Amino acid sequence: MRRIRIGIDVGGTFTKAVAVETFEGKILASVMVPTTHVSERGVADGILVALSKLVADSKIENSEIELISHSTTQAVNALLEGDTAKVGIIGMGVGLEKHSIIKRTNIGDIPLAPNKYLKTCYHFLDTSRYINARDVIDAIGRLRDEGAEVLTVSEAYGVDDPSNELFVIGHSELPNTAGHELSGIYGLEIRTLTAAINASILPRAISTAKFVESAVRSKKISSPIMIIKGDGGITDISTFKRKPIFTVLSGPAASVAGALLHLRILNGVFIEVGGTSTNICIIKDGKPEMRYVTIMQHPTCIRSLDVRVAGVAGGSLIRWSGKRITDIGPRSAHIAGLPYSCFADPSDLEGGQIKTFAPRTGDPMDYLAIEVGGGRIFAITTTCAANAIGAVPTSDYAYGNHKAARLAMSILGKRINCSPDETARIILDKSSKKINELMEPMIKEYELKKDQVVVIGGGGGASVLVPYLARKQGLRYKIPDSAEIISCIGVAAALVYEEREKTINNPSAEDVSSLMQEVKEAAVARGALPESLSMQSTYITERSVLRATASGNISLDIGASKTREIDEEEAKVLACELFGISEGVSRIFHMQNYHVFACEINKKKLFLRSRKRPLLVFDRYGRVRLSVDNATVFNGTPKEVLEKLRSLLMESEGRAEKSDALAPQIHILAGSKIMDFSSLTARDQILKAITDELQAATTIQEVAAVVHV
Repeated sequence: MRRIRIGIDVGGTFTKAVAVETFEGKILASVMVPTTHVSERGVADGILVALSKLVADSKIENSEIELISHSTTQAVNALLEGDTAKVGIIGMGVGLEKHSIIKRTNIGDIPLAPNKYLKTCYHFLDTSRYINARDVIDAIGRLRDEGAEVLTVSEAYGVDDPSNELFVIGHSELPNTAGHELSGIYGLEIRTLTAAINASILPRAISTAKFVESAVRSKKISSPIMIIKGDGGITDISTFKRKPIFTVLSGPAASVAGALLHLRILNGVFIEVGGTSTNICIIKDGKPEMRYVTIMQHPTCIRSLDVRVAGVAGGSLIRWSGKRITDIGPRSAHIAGLPYSCFADPSDLEGGQIKTFAPRTGDPMDYLAIEVGGGRIFAITTTCAANAIGAVPTSDYAYGNHKAARLAMSILGKRINCSPDETARIILDKSSKKINELMEPMIKEYELKKDQVVVIGGGGGASVLVPYLARKQGLRYKIPDSAEIISCIGVAAALVYEEREKTINNPSAEDVSSLMQEVKEAAVARGALPESLSMQSTYITERSVLRATASGNISLDIGASKTREIDEEEAKVLACELFGISEGVSRIFHMQNYHVFACEINKKKLFLRSRKRPLLVFDRYGRVRLSVDNATVFNGTPKEVLEKLRSLLMESEGRAEKSDALAPQIHILAGSKIMDFSSLTARDQILKAITDELQAATTIQEVAAVVHV
């Protein structure tokens, strides 16, 4: 019997679904339906339509489906549209700090969009004395009288002792969010704001989740239903009901996950070109970069992929001043409800004239289209421009009618005194410039070396803009097969990803071990296989924040068939490609789950000579798991490696007394896990944390330590 995963991605224009055979990693089928923004059930209706069509078209038996996962725009749409519930906020703290606490928790109405607000009302509870059920019920009652539909509870230092917050929400019949549930870091105001935003979208999230769940179950499909989060991991539907804010930027995260699955990328820029907008994300050392989410200009304590959005894409409309092209987008043919000129028959455009129009009420009357007989109107888009100059491969999703595209450019070109080719290049120049204005600063911000950067294209419009942009900027580029459904593939293949943060000054080894254990348990509770976990801890000194992350497979990895694993020769070729050299790359040793390669780079500057030993670790399927600029590596049994590390740390401590050198950064490879201890600076912390992990690895015969030099 086949084992099938279904991934569904909800985009601004289309909802796409893909069925992937788990063992072979084979795409069985894909479907696309319009996203149901205006439906009574919102985008959930589109999810069900796509699922039903996919199952019917592919003749999939319900028993063959092992997992259904989907991205969602429900959270961000609710905020954009102002479709939020009124939030009753209970702020808590001791009486002496009352005025400061009220100032930081009584956040007022939160602006979301023009004339759209997240409404709040407020009550303070003094916790310097024991709070009883009557006080809590009275407070909630007063908030309900003021129109509160949901509840947020936030106490000063509630992350250290959440008992009061738990006591309050335990007496609430309203959907609720406590500040400590979303983050373990200090910052009462930002924690309260984050909790209020989450609470405001709970009714919509709960309604959507129940509808999707009941509809799937009504089709006699019993497989788990998972939802992709903004950090690229997946979580169960029960978590979505409690913490929908985690799914903000869910769609872009799905596309990045798909790109990392398809392509072996060390350093690059992922650019997903949709119909209306383009998402841009940096990949560094094989991992997407992350940051705290800002929602409608409001900072939160939720972390997700750092995705920047450009208001230009494959379906973007052209704008002009009457004499020249002034801009591309942000409105698209999809928003305007117009067909592309390049997908028309050339005869349909004969005799057409340029028409100016406003795609939506209130938009400027400077968008262009071609009007032909019978009142028919065709859009001129970036996809039309790319097809006109032959830039789109014939096998590509965005390939259109070359003659129709050139005719569209000719009709417009006559009005601006340009040839068809010149007109098309003006459109593509302006479009790629808007993307580059976001991409270039991101490359600098994350300190990527431009000669090592690869631009990865995804989305249905990838071939329209990505090759043109890359050539203009002198960068290499890749566009994976099935780029138009890469987001669905990412959804189907996404890992469970859990992250915990806690404010701690000078964390001890016990603090690190405790938080690592907490995040490990959370990942396993969400369905990750314990043996597949990759774990990491980081200490952000300037903010006194300890962060622990765990990621792992929810089931056997997509492509887990032996035919999908790379052999030793393929592994070496891949290592050479990623190092950017053709000679001098050697395998250090072979582990069951990982390929470990290094090379030596000698540099001479004036009279000085330096030597570096970069290292790469990738898994059996060729995905980058660790990249280190300069490393020493040793392997052996857990006991042998622990003894070597103990000696190394003692030696470094002796040197540190003379030079103030920090402890070395260390990663441990054990079984299928990669454990990152590189953020710990105290030697006793490092040794204790590694000892705990290796002593627990009773069934593992060989481990390796990667020491940053």
